[in-house]
Amino acid sequence: MRKGAGLVAGLIGLSLWAGAALADRAAQMEDLLGAIRIGETVEIMREEGLLYGESLAEDMMPEADLGSWRNHMGRIYDTSKMRRLVAERLSAELEGVDLGPLAGFFTSDLGAEIIALELSAREAFLDREVEEAAKAQVEELESEEARIMGQIEQLIADSDLIDLNVMGILNSNLMLYRGLADGGAYELSEEEMLVDVWSQEEGVREDSTAWITAFLLTAYQPLDPEELDRYIAFWQTEEGRALNRALFATFDSMYEEISYLVGQAVAQHLRSQKL
Repeated sequence: MRKGAGLVAGLIGLSLWAGAALADRAAQMEDLLGAIRIGETVEIMREEGLLYGESLAEDMMPEADLGSWRNHMGRIYDTSKMRRLVAERLSAELEGVDLGPLAGFFTSDLGAEIIALELSAREAFLDREVEEAAKAQVEELESEEARIMGQIEQLIADSDLIDLNVMGILNSNLMLYRGLADGGAYELSEEEMLVDVWSQEEGVREDSTAWITAFLLTAYQPLDPEELDRYIAFWQTEEGRALNRALFATFDSMYEEISYLVGQAVAQHLRSQKL
């Protein structure tokens, strides 16, 4: 009898410990999401998405009801849903990873400054003229062999930024095609979609390389070289590499889901135009 009671008490204690550990993990995850300012990141992603929607309407639906289309895009790029998806998927991708060093870095003065600089640069890049000016500055500094360009090249190489971005964009484009096809806009086989998407690889790689390099230069130029070296070192840690993989997996998954919905929305508006 006592043994049974002891076993039950032990199981209850274990359950309480596990519950406390899960609560602590959730709190750490929320701290990390707050430190990297994921809410503001998602807001900028929404603005990027709405601009993308405008270009799609111009290219594919010149006669569409723009008011209706903008409302549809606004519902797809729902920041509350986007933030929830990011929080859930990033938490799953980081399972088993020590969150302490990640939250520790991004809540430090340097980490907070870097996040602020990245958000500022990404928001500035909503203006195409700012983006083009940054790309011109990249060419200038590369010709001068400026130290910061070598640091940016190392960041890109260490985190495999170009290949991961290219793969993410191509997968999103494929999901857009699937949405178009499932929505009845086009009759495309899976093989035809894959061939078309892979034909875009060279152009996507070129655009991604130019955008990422210009973005990183714009974001990190205000930092001292030694501060940027510390950031490079952070991404070389085991936890930094895990976060890099988790962020790409999380955002790629979200963008694929959104791209499919955008494809279906385009199909719906194209059908409406024919009626």
